[in-house]
Amino acid sequence: MPAPPQGSPQQSGGNGYWSGTRKPLNCLIFVIPLLAAYEAGVIWLGGRDSDAFRSGADAWLRGGLEYLGLNRPWLVPTMIVVGLLVWHIAQHDPWRISLGTLGGMLCESLLFACVLVVLAQLQSYGVKNWHLAGTTTAIPTERVAAMAVIFLGAGIYEEVVFRLCLLPMCHGLFRTSGVRPALAAFLAALATSLAFSLAHYVGPAGESFRLFTFGFRTFAALFFALLFMLRGFGITVGAHAAYDLIVGLMLAS
Repeated sequence: MPAPPQGSPQQSGGNGYWSGTRKPLNCLIFVIPLLAAYEAGVIWLGGRDSDAFRSGADAWLRGGLEYLGLNRPWLVPTMIVVGLLVWHIAQHDPWRISLGTLGGMLCESLLFACVLVVLAQLQSYGVKNWHLAGTTTAIPTERVAAMAVIFLGAGIYEEVVFRLCLLPMCHGLFRTSGVRPALAAFLAALATSLAFSLAHYVGPAGESFRLFTFGFRTFAALFFALLFMLRGFGITVGAHAAYDLIVGLMLAS
């Protein structure tokens, strides 16, 4: 799991709340309950056919590992946990957890999710159909639990793939090409945001391409990229998962 790029806001020092939310250990403790709830939900709903209830990004990771002959069901969540622990050790951070910081991260996650909902409403102004989560009809009651699990997994694993892994990698590639730090951060955010949006239209489960949904998802990915750089991985996961659940379940119904 790559560390954030040099010069990134995630590497700023300090022991206050602002920097504490971006520390790998706090992010890990914050994300673990979400990860556990998702994995437990997948097993509870699917049993032996649990793959049918996994989010797209989770399925991509597992498919890639299976191609390499690594098809253990516990491997992907273990890699996330170990990766964040390695990042924590590499930064020589203290093994200290603040409940106040974790509570603040939860509040920020909900706040930023609501901000994105409002921004999405503004962007969709004048559009007759609701396209924000790719859903235009209410979800049947019997599918609510399954969709909740999938939305939760999307919030976790899409952030792992596109923000935690690809964003620092792209930033590093631009920096090694001689691009200045600020421009490299912008280009990395833009490139990964376009990739994030396009990924929703690829493969047998991909949606039909619509310019509105493509544009909104690119905008949302830029929002999450900025959130990742300024507020950390944990809050970004929380905001993404909360947004998907609000729009995909509460507003859709």
